Amino acid sequence: MDRDNVETGAVDALHHEPVMLAEVLAYLDPQPGKTIVDATLGGGGHAHAICERLGPTGRLIGLEQDADALARARRRLHGFPVTYVHENFRHLDNIISHLDLGSVDGYFFDLGVSSFQLDTPERGFSFRFDAPLDMRMDTRMPDTAEDLINRMTESELMHIFLESGYGRWARRLAKAVTTSRQLSPITTTATFAALIAATIPGHHHSKIHPATKAFQALRIAVNDEIAALHAALIAATHHSNVAARIVVLSYHSLEDGETKRTFQYLAGRRPPPSNPYDPEPPALPQLLSVLTKKPLIPSPEEIRRNPRSRSAKLRAAERL
Repeated sequence: MDRDNVETGAVDALHHEPVMLAEVLAYLDPQPGKTIVDATLGGGGHAHAICERLGPTGRLIGLEQDADALARARRRLHGFPVTYVHENFRHLDNIISHLDLGSVDGYFFDLGVSSFQLDTPERGFSFRFDAPLDMRMDTRMPDTAEDLINRMTESELMHIFLESGYGRWARRLAKAVTTSRQLSPITTTATFAALIAATIPGHHHSKIHPATKAFQALRIAVNDEIAALHAALIAATHHSNVAARIVVLSYHSLEDGETKRTFQYLAGRRPPPSNPYDPEPPALPQLLSVLTKKPLIPSPEEIRRNPRSRSAKLRAAERL
């Protein structure tokens, strides 16, 4: 899925450029006849290039929790041997077992929100449009962003705002949200964005709207994205052939941090818990070799050509 974690202008969701495509293919190394799982199909940009490498004897398993994105991917990948699964990758363990695949030769994750989702007002991901606060990537989920923003405690709100980089303003923003919703529920993207802009000073001097980080944080909470990523990386490792590659593209520090920690854990190291109140995870035998000591980032040429790629980070590991 071709992702961005900032507000952008409208793009053609069927034809925009997949982020870091050359690097993804180099680390994923899809070969003819192999089986690859694309856990985030999106518009099918990366998947199309992977399918070309797999050839007619290969197989792509395409997961996508967003029904609209899945429909677009079906159109773009028509004619390729793809098995489509309308599901969140948090259920990867059950999906692989149900499909009776045995083991897989590679996994690709392209995290975050897509340009198509940002550019669809009614989905509620973007503050560029006045729309209901939804933010569910899978509209079958019960809780919307509106539900969470009006239900979370001040402490919970402060925690997610701190993780998103608001620093000393996190407490003030959490207090502003809880005070405002006592007068009237926060129900739209415009209301939430205006509240943030009124709370965070000096935003008119920045190129980035102060609501950007809060919208990201709320979306991640609505979709429980970090826990889902951890579960999926564990499952991918256990359902991998020897030398299978796992490649992750992330666009947010929380996503990249969780990828790094989980890879370290699966590589036999004992990383610090993601939450100071969590117990220290037990050590595992070494299941993965981490191929990227530091995350790869797009080249300056790609960023100039495709500004949506500027926050991307790629990490990769290999099954031992």
